[in-house]
Amino acid sequence: MRIRLGAIAALAVAAWLLPYQLNSYAMHVVNVMLLYAILSVGLGLCMGIAGQINLAQVAFFGVGAYATAVLTVKEGMGFWTAAVLALLATAAIGLVVGTPALRVQSHYLGIVTLGLALAFTNWVTNSTLAGGAEGIPGIPRPTLPGVDLSSDYLFYYVELALFAVTLVFGLFVVHTSLGRRMRAMRDDSLAAGAVGVEVPALRMTAFLLASVYGGVAGVLYSGLIGYVAPETFSIANMFLLLAMVIIGGRQSLVGCVIGAISLALVREVLIDYPTYAQVAYGTVVVLTVVFAPTGLAGLPVRLRGLLHRRTTATASSGLTPFRPYDPAGTTGEPDAPMLAVRDLSMHFRGVKALTEVSLEVPAGQIRGIVGPNGSGKTTLFNVVSGLYRPTAGRVVLDGRDVTAARPFALAHAGIARTFQNLRLFSALSVRDNVLVALDPTRASGTWRYLVLPVGVWRRDRALRREADALLDRFGLAAFADNLPTALPYGIQRRVEIARAMAARPRLLLLDEPAAGLNGDEVRQLCDIVRSIRDFGVTVVVIEHNMGMVMSLCDHVTVFAHGAIIADGPPAEVAISPEVIEAYLGESMAMPAPVASEVQG
Repeated sequence: MRIRLGAIAALAVAAWLLPYQLNSYAMHVVNVMLLYAILSVGLGLCMGIAGQINLAQVAFFGVGAYATAVLTVKEGMGFWTAAVLALLATAAIGLVVGTPALRVQSHYLGIVTLGLALAFTNWVTNSTLAGGAEGIPGIPRPTLPGVDLSSDYLFYYVELALFAVTLVFGLFVVHTSLGRRMRAMRDDSLAAGAVGVEVPALRMTAFLLASVYGGVAGVLYSGLIGYVAPETFSIANMFLLLAMVIIGGRQSLVGCVIGAISLALVREVLIDYPTYAQVAYGTVVVLTVVFAPTGLAGLPVRLRGLLHRRTTATASSGLTPFRPYDPAGTTGEPDAPMLAVRDLSMHFRGVKALTEVSLEVPAGQIRGIVGPNGSGKTTLFNVVSGLYRPTAGRVVLDGRDVTAARPFALAHAGIARTFQNLRLFSALSVRDNVLVALDPTRASGTWRYLVLPVGVWRRDRALRREADALLDRFGLAAFADNLPTALPYGIQRRVEIARAMAARPRLLLLDEPAAGLNGDEVRQLCDIVRSIRDFGVTVVVIEHNMGMVMSLCDHVTVFAHGAIIADGPPAEVAISPEVIEAYLGESMAMPAPVASEVQG
């Protein structure tokens, strides 16, 4: 920590003294470099941290610059008043640009945002208000009491201060609740929604943050240059900015800054060779994506990860026994259903995955769901947890109809789940995986980052202590700082259950939790599930391990071809002819006398 603080202090002193070492042209280059650094941090938050492809960052940059120019030159406003209004306008445009992210993702989102950026460039080129192709000259320099900001040397300190504020704020976001939820959304939006992350609102928040950073850079640009024109906000500059973020490392804000500074310097060296410069940028971006996808900033992390994996891949001995929950007993009436499914059907075009399924799971029960592959078990879980909207029927949780609720709303209502195939957040540590589910903060509370940052920090520290206590209960404290992919499969399964319990559920859905586990691990799993039930959580388990189902579950429901064929205590279900037929074939389901006659 002392070394890190010393390095930061040294960089701050060097940045403060930098103007004394430069001529006027070099000072101008440094000022422009800082603008690109601010833009890169904003793009890194949206694209690298939140995983939203954003090719409209240069449009946000342009909106901030043009709004400031129009308000000062044509409306006669003061610079700082115009700057505030420009930031508000940019934030509004950011929300508009972010709207497509609610419906499209991946390269489709990139195409949409690129189209919006092209639309902005076309508008300012042809608009009389924006000065057309000639742009808007004569933007007044900002003023501060007793300071003449017409000098690039003094304007540098304004830029430096705002750059420091935007970088520190961005790092604060990344390392607290909002950033964790954004990274979880980036890694696996489906799993993030299942643990309570408001994915749609977070997508909009990511574009809002990017637009504000773009607006800040645009305001500073108009004050620095005193002139705006369409060519500054071209698609070529957008791809230059994209190259800065990718080469530096899009998942690291510091990496984004390093990429911006490095490429800005290279751009200055190659200023007389624009064609070669474009080819060089493209080549380096391709090489970075192929050989170093996390960029320059990710290289040390990847090396440490390789070394760490070697030491932790065989570290299963660090797994300590699960510490059972203190019994809490079930809540509500003993026979009241925690989960009720009424005439539920789920059709995928011509495929009927579920057909008029009805079942009730009383509070405090461990219910087993079994059946052959393709019988509709996981589809049932996907409907109950909000991943699918049913074709017909209702889902009722503790008396409340939740059929139309989204996954994050169901998580907040008390439904948690694991997945048939592990869906841990691979780029987050084990502790951060648990923290994402443990954090009940809604997207509407993001305003606290601006108004009450100290409160956000204190809340985050409290959540970390709570997460460490939960990891200790599940015997995972030794792996808190590891990435899940560096751990043995059995430990990853336990991490997923711990993450589900971090959401404080009333109903826990476990989808084949024993898959891939050995005998000892299955016995440990049974102890964990019983303890969770005794703590007052209703548990529904999909499982193919019939020995586990018969010994663990209070009640078993059997599916075949999207319908329930048997339902009752394990001992009764095990001898049901329909169940034997579904699992072993028609001949094994024949009554004993008939079978003997056939043999005779």
